[in-house]
Amino acid sequence: MIAHVSGVVAEKFGSSVIVDVHGIGYEVAVALGDFERALLNESVKFYTHHHIREQSQELFGFSSLAAKKLFELLISVQGVGPKAALAILSLDESEVVRNAIANADAGYITKATGVGKKTAERVVVDLSDKVGMPLYYDNKSTTGIAQSINHSDEALEALMALGYSLNDATMALEGVSTELSTADRVTQALRG
Repeated sequence: MIAHVSGVVAEKFGSSVIVDVHGIGYEVAVALGDFERALLNESVKFYTHHHIREQSQELFGFSSLAAKKLFELLISVQGVGPKAALAILSLDESEVVRNAIANADAGYITKATGVGKKTAERVVVDLSDKVGMPLYYDNKSTTGIAQSINHSDEALEALMALGYSLNDATMALEGVSTELSTADRVTQALRG
């Protein structure tokens, strides 16, 4: 499996980015936010999900490990394929989407291209307990608003790679100084 792709953005089209890795171009389908942030001739790193079907292979890329994990949860729901999951993640930052799911906001999920009411309801029913409690939610609007989380936090991503959910990893890192090295922060979080 291809876990991540690091290289230079060679081309952009549709919702895909061609990442040149030492002369080999990998086509990576990305969410709208990642597509807009990927600049031509700039270095980029995407955590990838290598989706293999009988007649094709596709790479789906994410700028954060949290977004990749949410994508993998989404495609585990019956009736949600990789393109629908990517459309859901294109609604906003992954944390906002996660909050909407945690709050069972099916109306927000139906805003994704190609996702109907029944599919959105299935997503929130199947995943609301798996994505953890919402960090913050504004009941006056239809979208979840995430508290400030550093999505490039290597300690957070290391804990998630060890099997922690985003919510559990965030809670484990509460009170752990950000001045420490990544390894020390992970060690302290694991000690609890």
